[in-house]
Amino acid sequence: MPRKPPDSASSADIDRLYGLEPVIEPGEEAGSDALECFVEVMCPYCAEPIQLRIDVAAGDQSYIEDCQVCCQPIQIGVSAADDGSLDVVTAERLDR
Repeated sequence: MPRKPPDSASSADIDRLYGLEPVIEPGEEAGSDALECFVEVMCPYCAEPIQLRIDVAAGDQSYIEDCQVCCQPIQIGVSAADDGSLDVVTAERLDR
């Protein structure tokens, strides 16, 4: 017969009881920082502010994203701090 969790069991207690891995729901925090965040940077071509969605869990990264206003390609650089939090986001032109 399967074990039944106590009525006052937390979700962590239930996970442990049934040997389940914890689930991180969207918007929940992992440690001190969210797994993804939105940052605003200035487009190096048209100088308009644009919103970027950064996957903090990926750590340091570099990729190309088109400006949401002028459609020019921007080199995005992301640096993570030692604790895994977002440290620096850079936006640079590709034509230099």
